[in-house]
Parts: sequence; C-alpha cells; structure tokens
Amino acid sequence: MSEYRNRIVDTILNDKLEAKGAVLIEGPKWCGKTTTAEQKAASILHMDNPTEKEQNLTLAKINPLRLLKGETPRLIDEWQLAPTLWDTIRYEVDQRSKMGQFILTDSAVPPDTKEITHSGTGRFSWLMMRPMSLFESGDSSGEVSLKELFSGNLDIDGENPNDIEKLAFLICRGGWPGSIDLKEKAALQQAFDYFDGVVKSDINRADGNNKNEERVKRIMRSFARNQGSQVANTVIANDILANDSSSINEDTVHTYIESLKKIFVIEDMCAWNPNLRSKSAIRTSDTRYYVDPSIAVASLGIGPEDLLNDLNTYGLFFETLCVRDLRVFAESLDGSVYHYKDNTGLECDAVIHLRNGKYGLIEIKLGSDTLINEGAANLKKLAEKIDTTKMKTPSFLMVLTGVGQYAYKREDGVLVVPAGCLRN
Repeated sequence: MSEYRNRIVDTILNDKLEAKGAVLIEGPKWCGKTTTAEQKAASILHMDNPTEKEQNLTLAKINPLRLLKGETPRLIDEWQLAPTLWDTIRYEVDQRSKMGQFILTDSAVPPDTKEITHSGTGRFSWLMMRPMSLFESGDSSGEVSLKELFSGNLDIDGENPNDIEKLAFLICRGGWPGSIDLKEKAALQQAFDYFDGVVKSDINRADGNNKNEERVKRIMRSFARNQGSQVANTVIANDILANDSSSINEDTVHTYIESLKKIFVIEDMCAWNPNLRSKSAIRTSDTRYYVDPSIAVASLGIGPEDLLNDLNTYGLFFETLCVRDLRVFAESLDGSVYHYKDNTGLECDAVIHLRNGKYGLIEIKLGSDTLINEGAANLKKLAEKIDTTKMKTPSFLMVLTGVGQYAYKREDGVLVVPAGCLRN
C-alpha cells in the first residue's frame, strides 16, 4: 500500500470533528474520501464489504445501533446504502452529547432521502472534498501561501518546478490520488477510465434513471468545450447539434447536467457581487467547470501533446486546474471562490472571498508578458470600481500563470504567481 499523502482537508476534518457530533465527507468518486477518513477514524464500518454487506443491510433495518458501536470517531463508509442510518446517527449524537463521534463517506451517489426524516442540522457538518491540488500531489513548491497573502505579507518569492510540457501532463493526469505515483502512460489512462465510469454507470446512479451513453458523451464533450464561460443549456444543446448532428433539447441537457452535479463531476462557480462605485450591472450566471481538468480532457479524447498543439484549449483547461486548486485552498481558509463579470465586459476569473470579508482578485493566464500585462490591467480596473467605503480593499491582486520561472511582485503591486508555486 502506498504511503498516505497529507491532504489540506485533513485539518478541516479535525476542526469539524471538534465542532459537531458527525461529519459527512462529500465529493467526486475516487478523490480519496474514504482514505482520508480512515486516517482519523478509530473504528471503521465498510457497509459495502462483500462478505458483510447483506448482514449490514439487515442490521440497518432491525438493529441499526449495533452498527454504530465502536471506538470514536467511527467511520461509516458507503452509509448511503442504508439511508435510515442517518436518523439513527442523529439520534445517537443527541444521546451521547459528545463531539467527533462519526464520520460518514459515500461514493458520490445521492441517498434515498425518502428514508430520512431529519436534516441533521446542529448534529452534522458537511465537508466538500475535491481531487488533489498541485501542492498536495507534490507538483507545487508551495513557496507562495494564500494565507500569508491574506495576512498582508506580499513580499513573495518562488520558483516554478513545471515547464509547459510538465504542466500539460498534470492537466491531463488530474488530481486523482490513485494516479499520482503511477508511470506516465498509466497515470493518463486513469482519467479516461473515470470518464467511462461516469458515462456507463455513475450518472445513472444519480437519479436511478438509465441514460443514453452517446448522449452523455456528447453533453460532456460540449461542456468541456464551454468550460470557463457562462453558457446556458440552450447553447450546449446547439453546440451538440452543430458538432454531432444529434437531436437533443435544452431540457435533456439540464437533466444530464444536474445528474453530473449530483455526483460531483461538475462544480459550477457562482458570481461575486461586490459593492461598486459605478452603476455597472453584474452578470449573475454561473461559470461552468468540471471538478478536475482531466475529466474535460478525457471527454474530448485528447492528451498532453494535443494541448501543446492548441494553446487556446491548453489555456482553457489550465484555468480549470487553477480553479480546482483555488477551491481546495480557499476551503481551508474559510473562503469560497467566485467569478466576476459586469455589463461593461469587465471580468475577473477568480475571487477568493473569506468569511471575515477579506478578498483577493485573481486573473488566470497561461503565460507570456502580454497576457500578464493584460491580466494586471484588468485587475487594477476592477479594484478601482470597488467601493472601499462599503467593503475592504483587496488583500492582493494576482495573475496566476502556468509557465514562467519565478513568482514576483510587479512595480505596480500586482503579484505574478505560477500555479506551481502556490499553496493554501
């Protein structure tokens, strides 16, 4: 068994166990939920253990408390196989009156909520887990810390370990823990197998309805082509018609995309709504993203060489990688990641906004001085529009790059940081 790689979410899990009786870890299949939970659990119940599954399901009906006995925190893995356990765990948390009693994980298949009568409010805490960031997989030096930036330390320095070829591989490999230590060919194959699993099985388990495999593929391909934009489902439907000559409508696209969201394959980004000095109308549509760039690459059937031969597509999927990492980092800082766009056409790729009101503005550019200058100008323009009498000034302005050897602060104060230097 390979050695466990520390995850940023480890600390978040510890904090949540100190604050609630039970923690539910959610996230895409194969992102490491069970392995991470096992590091903290004092006892474990695998509901899907083939030799015990029928016995476990029977006990869940006639004596569910028996399944909850064990050293705490007790991990209940694949708990959704017996949804009635939810109410039993809620009851047991109340009876014990202690924090950190249970950790629940599942395979990103929604439970049958008809068998759940209590929301879990006050007893459960929810934890979103995503594929590994570059820092967690060992592909970032971690010399630039977002926490330090939010603390006011903007004197950055760092060296990027990734060139344009290595970065293309990292985009296609993705942040799946099981692929990190594999040889290159085997590592790249994992994303294609993941895509096949979604198409053939996982998407059907989201709502129990069988879906047409070819239609799933077409929708996922179109979604990949439209990542990083605020396209409506009608646009995706029309894109499919233009590229695949297949009959499909907006309602079908909506149904399939909602299923992909339920199994955490898709994680769109909400719009940021700051106080502005101007009267610019803010666009509120979500920006489309896969939870990991490797899913997008696999859906299009391409690899690192294809990205290197098409820098526009490369840049698109690099943005998805950056959004994945920023979300992982922001979660540990009690923050969320948003996008900004207004009716003047001014955009900002990512805004990290913390609970305490601090925020940082980030433009994502693959590289080149021209693109960096363009991104910096954009950030300064947005910063000038924010009404700082009603909200804080930005903690930092950053151009997050793919290529480029060093992290540095420009004379105008804008930070230039390679993704291979960043950490939480």
